[in-house]
Amino acid sequence: MIDRNIDKFRKSLKRGKALIGGWIQISNSNIAEMMSDADYSWIAFDMEHGSFSIGDLPDLFRAVELKNKLPLVRLPNKNKEICGQVLDAGSAGVIVPNIKDEFELKTIVNACNLPPHGSRGVGYSRSNLFGKKFTRYKKQKNKPIVIAMIENISSVKRLEKILLVKGLDAILVGPYDLSASMNLTGKFNNPKFKSVLHKIKKLCKQYKKPCGIHAIEPSFKIVKKFIKDGYQFIPFGADTILLNLAIKNSFEKR
Repeated sequence: MIDRNIDKFRKSLKRGKALIGGWIQISNSNIAEMMSDADYSWIAFDMEHGSFSIGDLPDLFRAVELKNKLPLVRLPNKNKEICGQVLDAGSAGVIVPNIKDEFELKTIVNACNLPPHGSRGVGYSRSNLFGKKFTRYKKQKNKPIVIAMIENISSVKRLEKILLVKGLDAILVGPYDLSASMNLTGKFNNPKFKSVLHKIKKLCKQYKKPCGIHAIEPSFKIVKKFIKDGYQFIPFGADTILLNLAIKNSFEKR
């Protein structure tokens, strides 16, 4: 099922379709199931800022797969061993934080792929039902999804090289970190920040790689604006943000 969904994911991006995803920071399979039942195309588990262990992932992924959605993991760092662990647990791919240059990305792509395409360790795991589907696992055609996050102004200077890395599926802008690296934390309307976003989108279009950005505020108006602006890979809000908003609204005096 995941193989078919990975294929569908890539074909949708290639056709220019925008794919909106859920973002989860709380390790709870009930939350994962509830969010997967919404109109998201994929669900990402944020291991960089969320509270997850590798042992949490299989049950979380099962909750997502029940709703026929793709589970992705935002890695906590660029440690190649983590890549293999989250993929063995059943993730369809990885979102890699703060890619600085093409060399870092090549290392991650290599760590994600099985031989002969990469150096990921081969063995029994949940991804092959602990050996039951090992033959199919060895011959799988769909390589894991790899999304590179651009979160630093220095990365923008290397973006052309990054976009040429084989195995890259899309770019995802981390707006807070990127703006912070420019001493403009959260100032998304600043002309300098807007100019950098324009450059990123222009290069992605030139090299035919989908570009994404996190719509942090839970407003679909912002998502529609991002789609209109040409973004295709769009994380929308987060479970923590939605929960905080619901609590706040429940205490509002009417």
